[in-house]
Amino acid sequence: MISANNITLRLGKRALFEDVNIKFTEGNCYGLIGANGAGKSTFLKILSGEMDSTEGEVAITAGERLSFLKQDHFQYDDCTVLDTVIRGNERLYEIMKEKEAIYAKPDFSEEDGIRVSELEADFAAMDGWEAESDAESLLNGLGVSEHYALMKDLDGTQKVKVLLAQALFGNPDILLLDEPTNHLDLDAVAWLEEFLNNFENTVIVVSHDRHFLNQVCTHIADIDFGKITLFTGNYDFWYESSQLILRQKQESNKKKEEKIKELKEFIARFSANASKSKQATSRKKALEKIELEELQASSRKYPYIDFKPERSIGNDVLEVTDLTYVEDGETVLDGISFLLGREDKVAFVGPNEHATTTLFRILMEELRETGGRFKFGLTTSRSYFPKEPGNIFDEKISITDWLMQYTEERDVTYVRGFLGRMLFSGDDSLKKINVLSGGEKVRCLLSKMMMSGANILILDEPTNHLDMESIQALNNALIKFPGVVLFTSHDHQFVQSTANRIMEITPAGTLIDKMCTYDEYMAADEAFRKRTVWTAGEK
Repeated sequence: MISANNITLRLGKRALFEDVNIKFTEGNCYGLIGANGAGKSTFLKILSGEMDSTEGEVAITAGERLSFLKQDHFQYDDCTVLDTVIRGNERLYEIMKEKEAIYAKPDFSEEDGIRVSELEADFAAMDGWEAESDAESLLNGLGVSEHYALMKDLDGTQKVKVLLAQALFGNPDILLLDEPTNHLDLDAVAWLEEFLNNFENTVIVVSHDRHFLNQVCTHIADIDFGKITLFTGNYDFWYESSQLILRQKQESNKKKEEKIKELKEFIARFSANASKSKQATSRKKALEKIELEELQASSRKYPYIDFKPERSIGNDVLEVTDLTYVEDGETVLDGISFLLGREDKVAFVGPNEHATTTLFRILMEELRETGGRFKFGLTTSRSYFPKEPGNIFDEKISITDWLMQYTEERDVTYVRGFLGRMLFSGDDSLKKINVLSGGEKVRCLLSKMMMSGANILILDEPTNHLDMESIQALNNALIKFPGVVLFTSHDHQFVQSTANRIMEITPAGTLIDKMCTYDEYMAADEAFRKRTVWTAGEK
């Protein structure tokens, strides 16, 4: 067991955590969630001992070993892959190396013999004889085959897998994981999910991958209001529960406010009436007893995203015939053809992201196809979310002035109200667009798309740079959108819950087109899972 007791962390005058008390017990997996800046990674560092809190303490059951997924890709550059994994249990690794050094001595003494026998006893007690095979099993499960290569010779994706294997090695009693699915292929993610579901000790994980949290978590620890609240169940259960609790509090307050209004009106009318004075006094006492629920301002903010087409889409949507594109002598698109229906929501998946972006840009007439043709139906209108916005945010104008360019409503109040729903409140709407963060730029582009009234939405990685709350809001908006959607995203749940059709452009530039869900597509194609890497969007 690991517990945080009265943990407070102050950064200047701001308290990131205030008197946090929480216990994490054996056999459970806790998803640590919260808005950007809420302190998820910071709290893991406090639990691991890498960072001190201002007040309070972390208690770990005596004799238990804690393992923390490290993201330092260069710390073990001179170690072999296998040694790096075994160093997940540093004490075991030290025993191995000391044994090797003693056995390598040319003048092995009696004292050395006594020492090595002690080491062998400790080594056996720690299952040292299984260490290499256990490490190899972890590496194989994550898709790492170069067990004796030096870490410095691996690419970034492989290094991430080795560091994850290191954290998992040796059956730690407490396992802390900060974004463990970053840069894993889908097979490795599935393997990790199964590993954690079978893991019998304590796991605390931070992840932006809602699907992963749903698969592995038994509890959700929600950081908000400077506190951590524990919910039993996975991410979806937490989301539904938290929304229900908020609605219940709001409805309770509404009923109480109506009652307060009724009592005040009675008291005002009859307090001077002798025959009604007792009733008025009684109502005054009843009024004093009514307490409204305190609704704290959450650090978690959900933007209001709602795409409303100005006209319904007809039966003729989009026909693509033998579309080809050649770039610098390389074939990016090789004669692809497809026909869209009026209810299609198409996710483009797989590792050839450049080809998908190229197709989207051709459909938006930003690039000219090399061969073939495409034709949109007469009733269609398009709106585009580019992966790279280019110089669209280079001007030194306010967000309000920027958005005014894309709406027929010339009313500043209307535009500012719109921006307020997209979390640009007050003076935020006056910020210059050239200094916006990645997430703010995404919300601006989505605002522009909503104002367009288009019935075909083309979105290239819209979930990059968004926090979980904004992803959830966009996800819900696309699910209920009555038009056609073409999109890409690295968010598993976003794709699975939105798309009814899957397309993949292969490395050769050809098209695979299936009328199915994302999970069904993955289940049918083992090679696809191995070539597709999960990367959480930058937040």
